[in-house]
Amino acid sequence: MLEQAGVDNKTTPSSSTPTFRIDVPLQSLLQKTSTGRSTLAPLAEPATLPDPVYPQIRRTKELKRSGFIYHTNNGVRAFRRWMVPYIQSRIYSDEFRPLLSYLFTEWKCNLDCHYCWSYNNNVKGMSEDVARRSIDWLHSVGCRVIAIMGGEPLLRPKFIHKIVYYGTKRGFFVYLPTNGRLMKPEVTDWLGDAGVAAINFAVDCVDEKPGLPKILNRIRPNFDYLVKVQRKYGYMVVFNINICRNNMDDVRELTEIAHDNGISTDYHINETPMLEQDHFKHYQDNVTYLRPEDWPKVDELLDHLIEKNRQGYIMVNSKAHLERMKLFMRGVVEPWNCRAGHNSLIIRTDGTLAPCFPMYSATVDWGTIENHKFELNQLNEMKKECVKHCLSTCQYVLGHYYNNQTVLRWIVKQALHGMSGNTTAVAQA
Repeated sequence: MLEQAGVDNKTTPSSSTPTFRIDVPLQSLLQKTSTGRSTLAPLAEPATLPDPVYPQIRRTKELKRSGFIYHTNNGVRAFRRWMVPYIQSRIYSDEFRPLLSYLFTEWKCNLDCHYCWSYNNNVKGMSEDVARRSIDWLHSVGCRVIAIMGGEPLLRPKFIHKIVYYGTKRGFFVYLPTNGRLMKPEVTDWLGDAGVAAINFAVDCVDEKPGLPKILNRIRPNFDYLVKVQRKYGYMVVFNINICRNNMDDVRELTEIAHDNGISTDYHINETPMLEQDHFKHYQDNVTYLRPEDWPKVDELLDHLIEKNRQGYIMVNSKAHLERMKLFMRGVVEPWNCRAGHNSLIIRTDGTLAPCFPMYSATVDWGTIENHKFELNQLNEMKKECVKHCLSTCQYVLGHYYNNQTVLRWIVKQALHGMSGNTTAVAQA
């Protein structure tokens, strides 16, 4: 595949200073020439989130629920929260119909992963007013999937409990990524009881490596409890793993730990910021960034993961997506169907909007909740450039499944084979 794409697989001299992933004209358009973002109009009386009822139901007997019931329940939930909105987005194709939303409740974090620019501890977290209005607005435009994002969302666990409780009551598939440090057993019980649908444990290594503090062994008691009560509450669990220069052996080990525990994995290729990030302090001499001399080792790792995928290991990434990562780290991205701003969006902590995660810091005015300003022509023009430098797992999966033939094949597969672990992977994606 590398040869077919015209990529030279030979290594080149390494550089400790990588480049940003988009060109100067688009960088200027997105960050330097905007007249400023809209601001969310205040309400006369700020909205609040209801206090969760806890515990809602005593579920001691459900701890022994069968695997069939567990997968069937998650399959039905995935169908209602993903398939029905997809069909509606096709019927009302001239309307803004997001299928997937990212609710950034925090832009702060309790860890400092050296590859991660997606936090700033000077930014105030989301208010209850913005959170409730966001959920209500998303409901009104047909969206039924919310991913709670950060930073680290569990810096305020009781606030997240309220969001999961209210979002679930409004019929949302609520998905929570976390580094796990603050997900103590009592927090797992709160969120599980509130109806969280999927929990994404971000781990990069088993024991600490330079620049990689997301360590499984530091949170092992939290992880073990999360898995122990998984079927009691009915949520799904996934390891989110970033492939870096200094953790490739850990990636293999984490894959086996996930498989042994019956949970999914989700892989990413470590990448530099797409746009400049003034607060990011690890851009120079970053030990986690992949260099050309690392490419053969990454190729070998990806081939290993593809083989594990073939063997039935549950993965969010498809074999094709893993294969494409080889080209992506070499700066080559084949055309793909990015739906950002069309069928997905992010909501910043202040209620302003952007089409996707890499555009969080862009100053383009895409509007606010209750008043979006996404324009098809503007998005299409932007994507002529930015899609050449992006291979977002969630956006890639969404783009792959935003296809009638693919959706029909998925429905037939589920009808023929029943609700399986693959349903879990699709739902988490």
